Parts: sequence; C-alpha cells; structure tokens
Amino acid sequence: MILNQLSITDQFKSFCTHNHITDMGKAIEYFAVFGGIKIAARIEQPIEEQIEDKIFAKYKYLRNDIGEITMGNNEHHAILSAIAQGDRRTNSAFRKLKISFNDGIEAVDKQCSRRMLKLEKSRFALANQEFNEAISEKLFFTTPFAHFWFAFVSPVFKGIRDGNFEEALKAWENNKAEFTSTVFNQLSHEVLKNVIAKSDDRIVNIGRYWDEKISIDLIATTKENKLILGSTKFTNSKVKKSELTKLKEIAKQLNLEVDTYVLFSKKGFSNELKSLKGENLKLLTPRNFSVISQ
Repeated sequence: MILNQLSITDQFKSFCTHNHITDMGKAIEYFAVFGGIKIAARIEQPIEEQIEDKIFAKYKYLRNDIGEITMGNNEHHAILSAIAQGDRRTNSAFRKLKISFNDGIEAVDKQCSRRMLKLEKSRFALANQEFNEAISEKLFFTTPFAHFWFAFVSPVFKGIRDGNFEEALKAWENNKAEFTSTVFNQLSHEVLKNVIAKSDDRIVNIGRYWDEKISIDLIATTKENKLILGSTKFTNSKVKKSELTKLKEIAKQLNLEVDTYVLFSKKGFSNELKSLKGENLKLLTPRNFSVISQ
C-alpha cells in the first residue's frame, strides 16, 4: 500500500521505525527509493540488490497499487513518467509528450487531487512571499517510491515484467545521485523547520526558487521576518566555502537581504567552511535528520 496520504515527515518516521534504522545517511539513501510503501528494506545489503528483490521481482504485485491511483489511464502514466524523468516543470513534461497545456494540467490536477503529486510554485520577491506567474510550476511526487516507480520502472516495464532488469538498473546507476538529491532536499526543509523551532523564532514559510538561470534549494522566512537561504548537497564530497560564496552571489543578484545561510551536506564540510559556522551560518548533516526520524 502506498502511503501518499501521509506527509513526507511521517513517511520518513514510519520508514525509520519500521526498518529499525538509526544511521541517517543510510536512511535517506534507502528512503529515497522505498519511502512511502510498506516494504522491509535491509540496509546492510547494497541498495541495487534491494531494488531487484523488493521492487523489480515483485513488479506484477506492486503495479496493482500504482494502477489503483492512476486508474489505469495510459496518459496519466505517460505524464507521471515524463515528470519523474525530467526537471519536474509542468511545461517541460507536456512538451516532451506533445500534448496541450490544458490536457496535461487536467491530468496533473487529477493526480494532485489523488495526492500522487504536489504542485509547487517558484518563490518570487521572497521576503513578502509573492509568486512570479511567468515561471513554470514544478511537481513533486508525494511519496519517494512513486517517484522511483515512474522514473525507473514504468518507462521500461516490459523488460522488468519479463525478468530483464538490466536497462532499469543502468538507468538507476546513471541517475541515482540526482534522484536521491531531490528527496534529500525535501527532507532538509522538514529538518530545518524542526531545528529553527527550537529557537525563539520559527519558520512560517519555506520553499524553493527557480527561474531560467537561477535555482535555490531552500528559501524560508521566520515569524520575526528573518530571511534564510540554503543549499542541499547529497554528494560524496565535502561542501566547501565556494558553496556559501555562490549563495551570497545569488542573493545579491536577486537583491535579497539574507539573515541566515543554511548548508546541508551528506559528507560534511571543509575546515575553512566550519570555521565560519555561527549565528548567521548553519551547517547540517544527515545526523541532524534524527529530529524527524522518531
């Protein structure tokens, strides 16, 4: 059963509790694939083996859950796969499938109402939470598992159905870093809300910003109208000072007065960056994700 009625935080808590996971780095990696579905994941085994055993080998069983949500509609399947494999912008998905915006958005609206997808707008004039209607909206899958399915299973389902997993595994190997980063970003927002909540201030609005040239992983405002800008990096190298410099340059381009910068990193930070940590710079790693795991 797909748990798309639960928030991403509740899905993460459920996943960690159900699988008895305390290593948050591993939890994030495996949650990005199995989050939102009741499957027992064994993190002591390579994730590729788990994908084969728990998803590909059980394709005929799992497709029934997906079919119930998409109502067996082939157009919906195609749109969901285009979103999962692309940059998640509505216009990009519709252009890829050569369908009109009206037809595409009708299918998207139905999947949003069924809580398979969540529509998000780019933040503009972030201090007062306005939106730039000219920028294409993006879509998030409400469960990591559904995102994985439409990115790596649905497009090559015939091979998986027939027991040939080679093409799907190759696609996973080529795209798993970027794929996992999307879920890491979503969870990072939830972690930050919990971290800030422990102070006298609290976050009242949080999201992302993108336009044709710029992309910001995290943007938030607090009750005291403080502006937070951040980045989330789920890579195998430490984040360096250049990442902070890049954020400051973006803030200058957008004419934003930032009170606090927040950097999330899978592998930690350079000594130079750690020396700058303070009230105006927060550095967070997977260890901090324990605040949303229990």
